[in-house]
Amino acid sequence: MSFFAYLFQDRKANRGNIKGQLVLFCFRLVQLINCSMVAKVVLFPYLVWYRVTIEWFLGIELPRKLTAGKGLIIYHGQALVVNQGVVLGDNVVLRNSVTIGHKKLADGSFSGCPRIGNNVDIGANVCIVGDVVVGDNVIIGAGSVVTKSIPDNCTVVGNPARILEKKEDVTHLI
Repeated sequence: MSFFAYLFQDRKANRGNIKGQLVLFCFRLVQLINCSMVAKVVLFPYLVWYRVTIEWFLGIELPRKLTAGKGLIIYHGQALVVNQGVVLGDNVVLRNSVTIGHKKLADGSFSGCPRIGNNVDIGANVCIVGDVVVGDNVIIGAGSVVTKSIPDNCTVVGNPARILEKKEDVTHLI
């Protein structure tokens, strides 16, 4: 993927969402800078600007070490917190007040971070914590608390999250 294609890979998915496009462009640029020690030194002012502007002022924590697939969508990004160890698949939708990260275990250590599949739609005020896997084509309803893995093709809601609907995988029929 070319330099410009990498920077603009989320633009089409965020059509009409100028804030989402701007935040994700800045995030992708920070990821590119993170790949090179020389770039980190030369572009250190940009890294500081990103941290202050995107994380502190806008309240959108997308760390530079975060692994995120193409087509990431951010709607109303305030209070969005994603741990740097999280893995996001392609075409993931994140809404306001979403928290995704590890949890503190009884012995004081921390669990692993969630791994989110492709085509996952995460509603507002959702909390996904711990070493869980969210499958592909999943919808997580607003206000849900996910502490256990979710299989593919499901709609989950509630606290704790439970499967509301499981769709049959029709890709093998095509």
